[in-house]
Amino acid sequence: MREQLGDRGQERDRDQRGLLRIGLAEVYNPSMQPTLYPGDQLVVRYGAPVRPGDVVVLRHPFRQDLLIVKRAVERREGGWWVRGDNPYVENDSREFGVVPDELVVARAWVRLRPRPGAGRGGQRSVAGLVSWAVSAVRPVRSRSWRRLRSASADRSASRRLRAR
Repeated sequence: MREQLGDRGQERDRDQRGLLRIGLAEVYNPSMQPTLYPGDQLVVRYGAPVRPGDVVVLRHPFRQDLLIVKRAVERREGGWWVRGDNPYVENDSREFGVVPDELVVARAWVRLRPRPGAGRGGQRSVAGLVSWAVSAVRPVRSRSWRRLRSASADRSASRRLRAR
């Protein structure tokens, strides 16, 4: 069975025999900082089960040709409540509500950080290359819902303090 992705006519095979289906996704905006930064690549697993705290790739509920990266916070009636890790960017369920299960495309597995200065001559020092190599490939870890709630509460308090 083949499934169309977006308006570009890209296709991917959906294997019914349970083979591991993986792909790459690129992060373009700061909504997942400090976990993910623009330019980071994600190795994702299509159709993987999602648990609270997982980083997921999903179709934007209002623009389904747009794929976005968010953290699945909790199951709610009708789908997943998703949030970005950056408390100052609100392009998540606070803006568009619960995301239906069928819009969740994949679960992030590994983050690949690009080499600093790639394309502009690159990193020249050995120490810089070693430092990058140690941190370039990391598994994307789940975060607990309690930590997400406390981060939200901290942000609310800081907004109140700044407003005065």
